[in-house]
Amino acid sequence: MTALKLDRAEVRRGARAVLAEAGFSVSAGEVVGVVGANGAGKTTLLRAALGLAHLESGTAELSGRDVRRLSDPERARLVGYLPQERHVGWNMSAWRVASLGAFRLPPAVARDRAMAALARVGLSGLEDRGVLEMSGGERARVLLARLLAAEAPLLVADEPVAGLDPDAQLLTLDLFREEADRGAAVVLTLHDLGLAARACDRLVVLAKGRVAADAPPAQALSPEILAEAFGLEGRLQTTSDGLVLTARRRRL
Repeated sequence: MTALKLDRAEVRRGARAVLAEAGFSVSAGEVVGVVGANGAGKTTLLRAALGLAHLESGTAELSGRDVRRLSDPERARLVGYLPQERHVGWNMSAWRVASLGAFRLPPAVARDRAMAALARVGLSGLEDRGVLEMSGGERARVLLARLLAAEAPLLVADEPVAGLDPDAQLLTLDLFREEADRGAAVVLTLHDLGLAARACDRLVVLAKGRVAADAPPAQALSPEILAEAFGLEGRLQTTSDGLVLTARRRRL
């Protein structure tokens, strides 16, 4: 089942097209990564797909339904969204923040979901700690737990591993794979191309607001695409440890 589909999307900021004829889709059981240089349009692509950015043209659908025709509660049932910003305004306990992901459920059920999600992200024992008393990495994991507590059929996360230590990065990506294995569709934006290649079934590569590639990692990160989208000379290699990206800046 196609959980998300964006087709021929154009988003403009003034006279500049941030996205142009951009599209991609993700189905249940898939982990799709969105990669590109800074300013390529990754966050805008996610927001356009979720109906959070105005489309000049094109369409966006969640589970086959036009996002423009969905109410906020309907959209919340279809997708869980973790934005790039990790601002928390109030010093709520970790479990209360995580329980917001299951806000539609009875309070006791939402609390149970939150506690289970916090355990999955490695925060057992910190459930009652205020999120503003936590480190940045711990707070990021609380917000990830909030996303997991939603148990939505589509999970969309914008830079979910940014600022995390290597162990927490791998844990986060493993959790998204577990969600895909249970039948969810997962979309992630990532800056680390090596991690993206290892963690994702497909990569959508953006270059100046256009989709330069939408393919399995070995094809999406070809030498030609690396040069076009990132200005790099390199290639993705298969080793005994999995896919490894070797790259350097292109010589002028």
